[in-house]
Amino acid sequence: MKREIKGRILQITPVVSIVDDDRAVRLALGSLIRSLGWQVRMYESAEEFLSSGEAAHTACLISDVLMPGMSGIEMYESLRAQGHAPATIFITACATAPLQAQVVSIGALVLLPKPYNAATLAHWLSVALGNP
Repeated sequence: MKREIKGRILQITPVVSIVDDDRAVRLALGSLIRSLGWQVRMYESAEEFLSSGEAAHTACLISDVLMPGMSGIEMYESLRAQGHAPATIFITACATAPLQAQVVSIGALVLLPKPYNAATLAHWLSVALGNP
């Protein structure tokens, strides 16, 4: 991503936001994403992410589906209604064919099962950020 300021073009590193109630998952994902060269923001709930004001600055969202309070899917639908839905990768420990179909039908990129394969996640991040 590039931005021009006073005639100079600056390279801006995309922001990947992680929303997952499992701290260990957030930290592991954050470490992987940083190692790939992208900025990371981490949130433990959908409500925390939505209230952060960071949705408009998020190039890619990685979210758990099932969380206490608002689900990842409800959060994504709220973002879409606000016009701020970034490219989204859902992760879940409870992957099913109907859930996969639902995620794709609402416009998310993919549903990855936990534990996720790092190479597969890196591929989908590249797709989300326009660097396939």
